[in-house]
Amino acid sequence: MSTLRFQALKEASSRNQIKFEETDRKSTIFGSNVFNEKAMKQYLTSDAFKAVQGAIQHGTKIDRKLANYIAMGMKEWALSKGVTHYTHWFQPLTGTTAEKHDAFFETSFDGSDPVEKFGGAQLVQQEPDASSFPNGGIRNTFEARGYTAWDPTSPAFIYGTTLCIPTVFISYTGEALDNKIPLLRALSAMDEAATEVCRYFDKNVKKVTATLGWEQEYFLIDKSLANSRPDLMMTGRTLLGHTSAKGQQLDDHYFGSIPTRALTYMRDLEQECMLLGIPVKTRHNEVAPNQFELAPIFEETNLAVDHNCLLMDVMQKVAERHDLKVLLHEKPFKGVNGSGKHNNWSLATDTGVNLLSPSKTPMSNLQFLTFFVNTIKAVNDYETLLRASIATASNDHRLGANEAPPAIISVFIGEQLTKVLAELEGVTTGKLSPEEKTDLKLNVVGKIPDVLLDNTDRNRTSPFAFTGNKFEFRAVGSSANCSNAMTTLNTIVAKQLKDFKIAVDKLIEEKDLKKG
Repeated sequence: MSTLRFQALKEASSRNQIKFEETDRKSTIFGSNVFNEKAMKQYLTSDAFKAVQGAIQHGTKIDRKLANYIAMGMKEWALSKGVTHYTHWFQPLTGTTAEKHDAFFETSFDGSDPVEKFGGAQLVQQEPDASSFPNGGIRNTFEARGYTAWDPTSPAFIYGTTLCIPTVFISYTGEALDNKIPLLRALSAMDEAATEVCRYFDKNVKKVTATLGWEQEYFLIDKSLANSRPDLMMTGRTLLGHTSAKGQQLDDHYFGSIPTRALTYMRDLEQECMLLGIPVKTRHNEVAPNQFELAPIFEETNLAVDHNCLLMDVMQKVAERHDLKVLLHEKPFKGVNGSGKHNNWSLATDTGVNLLSPSKTPMSNLQFLTFFVNTIKAVNDYETLLRASIATASNDHRLGANEAPPAIISVFIGEQLTKVLAELEGVTTGKLSPEEKTDLKLNVVGKIPDVLLDNTDRNRTSPFAFTGNKFEFRAVGSSANCSNAMTTLNTIVAKQLKDFKIAVDKLIEEKDLKKG
């Protein structure tokens, strides 16, 4: 960028009261505060690096001796960035995250020889009080011991002056006391089941990863106004008063010009997200006044869930700096839309194939149809379980309350794919392929580029809609941990894929016997 052009942009930005920095490129700061592959290569020995990568890619256990070298490298990296404490960051059944901070500091018995210390034992395991968190009655109050254990598949990150290490949380007797362990089990089951089915079509597939892209909706209000409402401060929603004279009747807020104060907050939030490796990409006004949305690029599900939990915490802290209050309640105001968290879910192979992305001729793409139909059958068979995974008092107040989606679980797949399935079933006859994208003819003056129509319209009323190359679970609440919905969805689809494989293997065996 030339000096004159940069100066012009800087002055223009100043006039609009928006901070502009020459180094404000997201690609240059993304993941700066994350102990990612780049940082590990710099601070870990080759054996330690291979151990972490093996755990991430293949699920192999890390030797305790190597854990010491990993902890040493992680500590040096953190200290180089001004970190003073570390914590095991976990997701108990409270709906929020939890953490206990310990200093990188120890002394000898007589108080001399202070040193910054962090070993493999501190990295791998810590001991919070298991009976003080929700536990379903499996722990007595006097049976307090529980453990947090390092999850190497989700990289450690720095927030403020604290090194945060994502962990699972288990009781002394081995029961899961968090949202992460059930999710990891569901993802493992999905990997195993989907890989086995994939190998009918491609013997090179060794791993299938469930992906997630969440869309976080939220309200922003002035902090002083929020403080004047005890109902809002105590419950996250208004309980008294008259509805606003103007709501969303004019549809003028949705995708409108983002207010300067909100945009300044968004830029600050995005800066924090970039440093923490949260790949946020989209921001816009939502339907209700003062309602907004933030959405990232999709990621592996476990990491995406961690990032969303972290984001909800960061949103509140950044709002404090701007004298704003973030409302994540699903229905904070009567008479206008509430907030959801759409979960865009798909499956990807280690060979680079999106299993829910149809080709130009889906009839020839039996792999797509296999996973597509099995997902629909899983939702049909276990819709009550899927419904329960997103049921909360606040979210049930939103679902079906004169806005999308309703509380009744349904699947929308679009007209063209409905025809394809009908043809496969023999209900209709004809060419078994969806129409390719066609041009939308615009009778307007000017050089308007061709607009290509997708094979399926987006559906706002179905809680579980197919949107071209993924399913969008739209009924998840804005304040919810995505893990509940994702644990359930991946579990039921994995179960269905296993049942499918058993049925197919049986058919193959019967066919071979007839040939014999």
